[in-house]
Amino acid sequence: MLRILGILLFSATLTVEPALADSLNSVIKSPHREVSAQRDEYRHPLETITFFDIQPNMTVVEIWPGSGGWYTEILAPYLRDQGKLYAAQFNADSESAFYRNSRAKFEAKLQSDPELYSKVSVVSFNPPTHVDFAPEGSADRILTFRSIHNWYMRGGGDERVLAAFSAFYKALKPGGILGIVEHRLPEARPSSDQEGSGYMHESYVIDLAQRAGFKLLAQSNINANSKDSALHPEGVWTLPPTLRLGDKQRSHYVSIGESDRMTLKLIKPESSIADAKNSMTTSQPTAMDK
Repeated sequence: MLRILGILLFSATLTVEPALADSLNSVIKSPHREVSAQRDEYRHPLETITFFDIQPNMTVVEIWPGSGGWYTEILAPYLRDQGKLYAAQFNADSESAFYRNSRAKFEAKLQSDPELYSKVSVVSFNPPTHVDFAPEGSADRILTFRSIHNWYMRGGGDERVLAAFSAFYKALKPGGILGIVEHRLPEARPSSDQEGSGYMHESYVIDLAQRAGFKLLAQSNINANSKDSALHPEGVWTLPPTLRLGDKQRSHYVSIGESDRMTLKLIKPESSIADAKNSMTTSQPTAMDK
């Protein structure tokens, strides 16, 4: 482990606290994940959740879990007894039929297995309009897995991404963590490639998060994939699990695996409340003060 410019950089191999590893593994190896577990070799859930330091008694928000809730399958039972999980889904009244159907499928999945999912709170999130998904200052962790490109694309740009990060900042407790996993665009590629490829510059994501008030705490290569050039005919969707080209060069793209991904850990500084109080006490003097 190296410390460079005050930022912790972690290798793909992490030292996992034994008790936490046992608790997580009991969920990750559970039979209800038999299908989803086929993606574990690319998504590294044990290492990723450990990197984000998610404890069983925390309040966690999972942003846009999709129709299948790949991480919900782990987080819901892991947090069920002591913690709280918000699933910040697409808004039910969305103009997009895809969003409405995705949320409906997700809710049906939760209802199909109350033993695992009955304590999950499904809320709405769709920046820049639907952004109040949890009480202010209530969350210990907010997690977004491969969603930022969706806010950026189709004309969303900085405004929509910044609206999302600002909402995360508001919902987190001081000292709370924002965990990000996102498809990574090589820094040498033009920023215009972010619009249609599904890949994002790591520097861009960090900059927008910092503009919202976050501080970069750590970066990891847990979910890196050196085989991925991030240059494919149908963008990131060329690769598994989407395989948008169908049988065309299928074996080639399967051999690459899922995308190269950044994994970022950002913190809402503890000083945010203190700073706000200080700014109030150092405001302009009143007439009486004068």
